Amino acid sequence: MNAVMEDFDLVRFRESITTGIPTELPDPYVYEETVNHAPKRKATLDEEEVKLALQNALRYFEPRHHEVLLPEFKEELEKYGRIYMYRFMPKEEIKARDIDYYPAKSKQAAGIMLMIQNNLDHAVAQHPHELITYGGNGAVFQNWAQYLLTMKYLSEMTDEQTLVMYSGHPMGLFPSHKNAPRCVVTNGMMIPNYSKPDDWERFNALGVTQYGQMTAGSYMYIGPQGIVHGTTITVLNAFRKIGKSPRGNVFVTSGLGGMSGAQPKAGNIAGCITVCAEMNPKAVKTRHDQGWVDEVIETRENLVRRVKTAQENKEVVSIAFLGNVVHVWESLYDNGIEIAIGSDQTSLHNPWAGGYYPVDLTFEQSNEMMSEDPIQFKKEVQRSLKRHVAAINRHTDKGTYFFDYGNAFLLESSRAGADIEGEDREFRYPSYVQDIMGPMCFDYGFGPFRWVCASGKVEDLEKTDAIATEVLQRLSQDAPERIQQQMQDNITWIKGAQENKLVVGSQARILYADALGRMEIAKAFNDAIAQGEIGHVILGRDHHDVSGTDSPYRETSNIYDGSRFTADMAIQNVIGDSFRGATWISIHNGGGVGWGEVVNGGFGMVIDGSKEAEERLTSMLHWDVNNGIARRNWARNENATFAIKRAMELDPNLKVTLPHVVDENLWN
Repeated sequence: MNAVMEDFDLVRFRESITTGIPTELPDPYVYEETVNHAPKRKATLDEEEVKLALQNALRYFEPRHHEVLLPEFKEELEKYGRIYMYRFMPKEEIKARDIDYYPAKSKQAAGIMLMIQNNLDHAVAQHPHELITYGGNGAVFQNWAQYLLTMKYLSEMTDEQTLVMYSGHPMGLFPSHKNAPRCVVTNGMMIPNYSKPDDWERFNALGVTQYGQMTAGSYMYIGPQGIVHGTTITVLNAFRKIGKSPRGNVFVTSGLGGMSGAQPKAGNIAGCITVCAEMNPKAVKTRHDQGWVDEVIETRENLVRRVKTAQENKEVVSIAFLGNVVHVWESLYDNGIEIAIGSDQTSLHNPWAGGYYPVDLTFEQSNEMMSEDPIQFKKEVQRSLKRHVAAINRHTDKGTYFFDYGNAFLLESSRAGADIEGEDREFRYPSYVQDIMGPMCFDYGFGPFRWVCASGKVEDLEKTDAIATEVLQRLSQDAPERIQQQMQDNITWIKGAQENKLVVGSQARILYADALGRMEIAKAFNDAIAQGEIGHVILGRDHHDVSGTDSPYRETSNIYDGSRFTADMAIQNVIGDSFRGATWISIHNGGGVGWGEVVNGGFGMVIDGSKEAEERLTSMLHWDVNNGIARRNWARNENATFAIKRAMELDPNLKVTLPHVVDENLWN
């Protein structure tokens, strides 16, 4: 009976993939209160633009359905600020399945379908019914019609076609060739003068663009694990920087919704006391149920008592405070509790639409005000940011090490008029990339290499973990002394990754590796596939990496030659990946620090054990990393010059322009 049911479910699943937009209307959507929904977006369209938005939505459907759908879509636009087309959300569970389950003529296309569904898995996505993966507005698609049409195209695609995606809209299948990407994705690529936050509100409401964040709109999100490793490395190095052991010391931050949900788990792995504030009760419950945070506390008094006890006992514990982070900073200061390191990971790239909740307003009051009175809500957010910074300043005056976590906290605080300016730098506090990830990792080429076991088998992930560990141990024996710490941190990480139950959604893993490490690990995977030891593997990375992203307040904040406001590196990165063998590529406006503040690119690659796959992965991964090292070298970053010289020694075909350093005494 179970086998029969399984066959029936598989047939129904495949039908849902291949049908596309149904010819007959499904039943109307029933709003599910238990789901974590996106907040209502503020109204930005005038009467004529509302009509245009509705026309844009209806063009996906046969005219005979327009009379029924028009009032429904109009109600969605009025009620939620967007047209999500809820009625067309599939009834079948959306999650990553075995790649062989997907109805596809191309295995590479099946890999893309797998990753799209993983991004929309309810266990993974922040607002699954609104097709938002993380960050409050990081969307895979704008609406459910786009999802249905995209999956149908992918099921029909051959290895001589390429699917073209315009900000969630599948423009169509175009003839190409087997060595071309199977999918090319652009998200939010606006004319520069139309790339302000309010422009996103308007054009997204019109249904003509979307905010793909980084790995949301590029189909490469692997749940909070994707940032746990980077956060662990950051927290460990932050404690190293101030010369303190994590044990018994406090790390204060905020945000548990999307990628920020990784912070308490990272704190546990690093071995400190983590206090992470979050206003959304559903986000707190999700992370606690998943085991990503140990305890939940709802009052300031109980929080103070619990932190004091944890300090006295030198515990390793993560605490979710259901409330505002400003109250955490203030209460710990008032009660004489020392904070060793502090940061913030609320979605301040999206401050006026749910990314940051002002102090002294409830969660419900904030959600109502942001849509009903957006001008006043902006004032409340900026007032809160000034108070937030003032509390942080009191702690840092007593020795706390605070860093911006690349979420535009310093940028938006400065725009709010907070006391955030420093004497010798743009802001009083550094970006974590400036102080930690840039000089310690990115300049050497170390960044977030990730893979997904396309079979969905736990045992495949265990085997790939073992393969990656073996490769890293081998490479570390001959690695230069400068990068021994990075190598050892990653060996320690991968050995303990399974113990920490980091998988949410697909059977995936992440670690930081340089170009040589990524190529060697990927080749070892490809060999294991060829020998039948594991199934297909999908390679990728976070956009938050060495080469993929130009972001002056995060990824490229440690570029000091004036070029951090240029985007040549990200554009070159995705172009180079496209003809070196990526299965799919993406380029986005926006990302972790906001619309108009960053350009970022990503890729995915399906490897199948073939010789062709080895050639593609070697060519593409080498470029994908060394492009960024070359740029960082040209900016006169000493560690990057060391790394690119080493890369040229390893591959004589690589020839990079090296900078001459100017003697500072010339200016005396």
